[in-house]
Amino acid sequence: MLLAMRLWEIIAPCRRLSAPRLMRWFSNIGLLILGTIILRAIFPIAAVGVAMFAEKQQWGLFYTLSIPYWQSIVLTIIGLDFTTYWQHVIFHSFPVLWQLHKVHHADLDFDVTTGFRFHPLEILLSMVGKILTILLLGTPVTAVLIFEVLLNATSMFNHGNVQLPSKLESLLRWIVVTPDMHRIHHSTITQETDSNFGFNLPWWDYLFGTYRPWPSVSHQKMAIGLTEYQKDLRVAQLQWMLVLPFLKQPSNHNA
Repeated sequence: MLLAMRLWEIIAPCRRLSAPRLMRWFSNIGLLILGTIILRAIFPIAAVGVAMFAEKQQWGLFYTLSIPYWQSIVLTIIGLDFTTYWQHVIFHSFPVLWQLHKVHHADLDFDVTTGFRFHPLEILLSMVGKILTILLLGTPVTAVLIFEVLLNATSMFNHGNVQLPSKLESLLRWIVVTPDMHRIHHSTITQETDSNFGFNLPWWDYLFGTYRPWPSVSHQKMAIGLTEYQKDLRVAQLQWMLVLPFLKQPSNHNA
């Protein structure tokens, strides 16, 4: 998916990038690698391993209700995506969590590597929420694996610096979050930042009133990132991303 999206961005980019490309890619991908190493050190078995444990112990709602296997797979994917949506909303709603999440939003550009740009502490907290959901529901191992693959693939897709044909995009956004949908979420305008929280399924934004169909200006002209860091090229540096949550900086966000 990474190679496919990068090729698409080269052939038909939606926007012109503004930050130093190599430094930014190195930092975004470096943050992913560092976050993955820390996650594996603290949670060696991660989500799939927890699902294996729950299955062995027959813990969780699905095992108690004896739901058919195929139904539990579908419900697991929907349930974990529902949890991911609310985790995202919560990270925007509480100042201490926003300090972590704004590392993701401080990116001056929007491309496939933005989908990797999450502070390691945010990755750890997100995994805690995922583990609790798996233990509560009693999710099949296969379903968790499918969800993890889907979530990572759609994250790269909807962060892509690409634009679909309008008719296809309008149809596709009923079943998956598209780049045009998620790009709005990375706007410098607070009301747009606090919309389109979905990563995989778009239904939760429609259901809970957080859906915004279009940015206030065109996708090519809209400003990406956070207002207070628009002229600060440190946002493309890995070491700065790691310390950003602990810096006292003025914020234009409502959190």
